[in-house]
Amino acid sequence: MSDPIEPTTSSSSSTRDPNPNPNPNPNPVSLIHPRREPFEHGLLPISKLIFTDPTQTLIPLKQTLLSNSPNLRVNSAALSESLQISHDHARLVLDTLASVLHSDSDPLVRSKLAEIDSTGADIHDLVLFLYIQSYKKLLPRTHKDSASVADVWPSTSAFDGYLSALSPLQLVRSNSRRFMPSQTDEEAHQLSYLQKHLANILSLLAEPVEGEGEGEESLVLTMERFEHLGFLIQFGDKGSEGIPLSQYAPFFANSDPDMPAVPVPATQVHDWLLQNIASALEHLSERAAPKENGPPSASDQDVAMADACPTSVKALPSARGPSFIEGISKSSLVKQASDLKGPSVKVLNCHDSVIYLLAPLRYATIYGCSDTTIVVGAVGKAIRVEHCERVHVITAAKRICIANCRECAFFLGVNQRPLIVGDNHKLQVAPYNTFYSQLEEHMNEVGVEATINRWDEPLALGVVDPHDSLSHPAGVSDVQAETATRLEPDQLTNFLIPDWFGGESSGSTKDNPFPLPDIYLASQQRNQKNLGEVKQLLREAPLEENRKRELSSALHVYFKDWLYASGNIRQLYCLQGD
Repeated sequence: MSDPIEPTTSSSSSTRDPNPNPNPNPNPVSLIHPRREPFEHGLLPISKLIFTDPTQTLIPLKQTLLSNSPNLRVNSAALSESLQISHDHARLVLDTLASVLHSDSDPLVRSKLAEIDSTGADIHDLVLFLYIQSYKKLLPRTHKDSASVADVWPSTSAFDGYLSALSPLQLVRSNSRRFMPSQTDEEAHQLSYLQKHLANILSLLAEPVEGEGEGEESLVLTMERFEHLGFLIQFGDKGSEGIPLSQYAPFFANSDPDMPAVPVPATQVHDWLLQNIASALEHLSERAAPKENGPPSASDQDVAMADACPTSVKALPSARGPSFIEGISKSSLVKQASDLKGPSVKVLNCHDSVIYLLAPLRYATIYGCSDTTIVVGAVGKAIRVEHCERVHVITAAKRICIANCRECAFFLGVNQRPLIVGDNHKLQVAPYNTFYSQLEEHMNEVGVEATINRWDEPLALGVVDPHDSLSHPAGVSDVQAETATRLEPDQLTNFLIPDWFGGESSGSTKDNPFPLPDIYLASQQRNQKNLGEVKQLLREAPLEENRKRELSSALHVYFKDWLYASGNIRQLYCLQGD
């Protein structure tokens, strides 16, 4: 088996050896990796996007779109017509594709929200996006310390008395405690998918050679078409770091920029990529083997449930990919940008805690949490909240997807419609209700607009997720997911983020950058007025001084009782500890 290569420095663009620089000890920089973003944030449970035979459907679709699109781009109207889906779903496809594209210079990524339709998606990126809608997610693992999980995960809920009336799908949800597969397992699963489907994927990008037959050997890939594979794969631990994907391929590397590179037979590209994928899978297997008999690495371990305050809890950085915050229990945790090793974060299996992630991010995932409040600063691409119970999420983001959650509330400043998929119960949405000093700076950095907030326009898709084997048991027909209701205006309160760091993180934000809807603003003003009147009545109460002291003491006792009953006393202790 040949090993993968680093970008070559030779000028031989006509080389046909798929691996001219074999290396018995592959450098991790040279290994091929799947891009996680399309698989984690780019899958849509829309039945008309999932094809029994993707190539048989997508090749004619591509030809039709190309013949009708002189600029090789397609808007939502053309997409709606060609796929026979609603305009809302067609626009959702464009928005989702834009959030997971590999190139920030793509016109679709750079477009303002109002310009996305007129810009349209590149047809070759689109067909790759549509092809991977057939991907099946890796089954969730069980936790290595089931006893610890059982001890902190709540065993009762308002729903538990109704299990006998639930459908088989709902029973699967209620009886499972799900834990996200390790990064290594997910990467191996995604690589295996690409390995199996590589020939089909290349056929979507390849062009037939004029004058030859219609067989496989007549297909070639230009360098421009090859670059579209960057949507699904990358080289190096941190991606290609701005290096075009073609510079890692011996048949395109260092081609003369003034001369078009010679197209390469699709079979040659196929063989070269298969060799690199096989080497990467072998490397992952070797890396995973010691973990079965030794301590896990930081990026894959199951962190024991912590009962400590933020000073003793660490976010877990990975060599590549997101930072991890996992297993926080009965604690408060604060992380700023300098504490996170990259632009993505995953919050996993946290319970009965308050977590502040005050940073500009590209992607965020919240998975398997319960009874927790999570503040996520500014997310420029997408945030996904999945398999959570009684969680409050406060975030300013370009887009959010909520999947298989119950009794959760979302306080949102979002530029696109909140997407709700899977088996959800009693979800609430509300306008964004907090701020911290650097919020607007972070929003500007990642491209979240404060003038657009579509928090109250949730888009609900189907209950059955065809990408998830556990949520798609045999015999369960699909119905529209339960949508979210709006939080009553008199129930919205401002969420105060303490200023732990003072001058260390000074910023210009002094108030909530998202304007409150009139009905919520009026309710807040009314509540403030009522509170002021109560304070004035207490101050002016015709009581003797000793009676006033008794009243003040009683109020303090009741407040302290509430702090203990609600669990908020622990957060105060943790904040004091900082």
